[in-house]
Amino acid sequence: MTLPHPTPDQIALSNVLAALGDPTRLAIVGYLASRDGRPTMCLNFTTFGSKTNISYHLAKLREAGITRTEVSGTSRLITLRRDDLDIRFPGLLDPIITAAMDLPMVKMIEDAEKDALAKGEPG
Repeated sequence: MTLPHPTPDQIALSNVLAALGDPTRLAIVGYLASRDGRPTMCLNFTTFGSKTNISYHLAKLREAGITRTEVSGTSRLITLRRDDLDIRFPGLLDPIITAAMDLPMVKMIEDAEKDALAKGEPG
């Protein structure tokens, strides 16, 4: 199963900015940026609410062209489309990511991931 993603040329600045206007989605982007391109399971974000709520936010980020979602069995692996966004909108992401990484919500995800790893759960 493949999920639809906009091509780099289809990524619109208005859609990117609208998606990043939500604090939960901004925190997700900050966390993904801290992962240096390593895929993140969508379950890592359940700290923010129900699976339905997280699925909604992840879909908005994917549809805006900010993230890529790969299907792996029953899991979804999320990565930031940093290269595509840097080519399309040079210099846009750096200040956004800097601000996002300081959000308390990003720390919540990082703490939850550390707790899961300490318990031997996949991260």
